[in-house]
Amino acid sequence: MKLIAIDLDGTLLSPKMEITEENLGAIQDARNQGNIVMICSGRAPEDIQQILEKYDLAIPLAGSNGSVVQAQDRVLQSVSMNREDIIKTAEKLDEDQFPYRIYTNSGIYIPADWSERVELAMKQKQIKVEGLSDEVYQKITEQPQKSSLINFFEHYSELFNNEELTIQKFFVLTLNDSSKTALASYLEGISTIGITSSSPLNIEVMDQYGNKGNALKRVAAHYNIPLHDTVAIGDNFNDIPMLKVAGLSVAMGNAEPEVKEICDMVTQSNDENGVAYAINNYVLHTIRAN
Repeated sequence: MKLIAIDLDGTLLSPKMEITEENLGAIQDARNQGNIVMICSGRAPEDIQQILEKYDLAIPLAGSNGSVVQAQDRVLQSVSMNREDIIKTAEKLDEDQFPYRIYTNSGIYIPADWSERVELAMKQKQIKVEGLSDEVYQKITEQPQKSSLINFFEHYSELFNNEELTIQKFFVLTLNDSSKTALASYLEGISTIGITSSSPLNIEVMDQYGNKGNALKRVAAHYNIPLHDTVAIGDNFNDIPMLKVAGLSVAMGNAEPEVKEICDMVTQSNDENGVAYAINNYVLHTIRAN
């Protein structure tokens, strides 16, 4: 039995934000042979669950970059930021007017002036991202709509009014390179947090123990699977902790160069069913018929 941990964006999801039939088929083949497949993503657990339900996938997941781990309808692990780190992070983001989202155990919370913050950021020199379409850029920067998952606040301190609310992650939209560099430098001075990114246009902040590597370890322990029998597939910097922990690490063809350098294997890109290729060739060692 192996444990296969798969990232979502840039990995399992195609550029059209879909799980292809080829990738679904490979996942099912792996599960039919007794392996455990899990999703390990920077997305909120609720967001991941909606995607899995769309494809009728009932599998373990790790959300908010591994801060929240769920399997068999229960939470195995939840790593929250402490109050002091939350305040230090939020105060800096508000001071510099960064657009950001706060991932919690009760949905995502967003500053009410998100659009104004994005507009201010757009007045600065923009980071150029190769292959980023105008449609995707608009989706990244547009005003989120209130829903059962998304709430708005005037000041982050409002979240402290709910004693049962815990914060797992800050997602910060960074459209300007110098502003991003300055923010990263500030955050690196907070010793009890971990910072990473899942694209050139963001910085993500969690507790120092909230990462995909620890999430992979937790699920492996739950199913009594040795770490040398684990596989991780990813494409970006937030995947590095699980790629370093896994017995076999696989970088997507579209992965960041630094990610490819640390991995054992490189598969095809996410627009070429790279996950299916990796599972069939590196895990199952079979070529699945079309």
